[in-house]
Amino acid sequence: MDAGAPDPRVNAYRSDLAAESLRGKVDVPNYAKGETRQIIAADAPLRKAPRFDAALETQLLHGECVTVYDENEGWAWAQAMNDSYVGYIPSDTLGRDVTDHTHRVKALCTHIYPAPDIKVPPLMSLSMNALVCVSEELGRFVRLDNDRFAIASHLTPMSDFAEDFVSVAKEFLGLPYLWGGRTCNGLDCSALIQLSLNASGIAAPRDTDMLESTLGAALSDPSDQSVLQRGDLIFWKGHMGVMLDETRLLHANAHHMRTAIEPVADAVSRIAASEGIVTSVHRGADVQ
Repeated sequence: MDAGAPDPRVNAYRSDLAAESLRGKVDVPNYAKGETRQIIAADAPLRKAPRFDAALETQLLHGECVTVYDENEGWAWAQAMNDSYVGYIPSDTLGRDVTDHTHRVKALCTHIYPAPDIKVPPLMSLSMNALVCVSEELGRFVRLDNDRFAIASHLTPMSDFAEDFVSVAKEFLGLPYLWGGRTCNGLDCSALIQLSLNASGIAAPRDTDMLESTLGAALSDPSDQSVLQRGDLIFWKGHMGVMLDETRLLHANAHHMRTAIEPVADAVSRIAASEGIVTSVHRGADVQ
């Protein structure tokens, strides 16, 4: 693959196969239209290679759809429809029946039960932005289309979105840091922003550099901390966070190994000593 080829993170091609949509853009022996599948597990890892010890690129949530271009020995080579990320997903986390979902999980985490009773052992736990189909409202509970049950207040209709992505991001405070993570069990810096924007109805790519080149408008002087305000996104090479107000930064980071709040001046100084200076500050990420 030459340097001018499409970004392989979000374009489905490898040396032997590519998505049919890339015909004429990449030169490989075979092309495939792909097949739509849906995540049926609570969440699914998307890895760089078809091995469980391969690097975790990202995670897909229950109900999200992918396009599968190849499947072999228990692994599907697929592309996520939410953010176009490409990688290998365990085949047993994918279903062939694609459901049109009615609701999205708005709580940080919610349990799915075999009966409308909080005392029975749950079958799985779903993370924020996971998708479900409600077939019946039962007061405190709802019945899902697969005859499982969820807490009604933990869900929201697909057409309803949070008004403030920063408030959503703050709900992840204290969660463990996990490279490639995108669930209530752990997440990384870019997932924190992507998930919060998604919950607010804003489409967003997966990685920090993609978010930096896509979201909002860059301020003229990224070193000027005096102009910072709530909702501003701060970018470093390979890292990012969001301002809670004029002085406090919220970010999922490997220094604290969790999603933490700290004075932005402290973060800028510490990161400058190891990773480098702030590359940009963007405002208006929640404006489409």
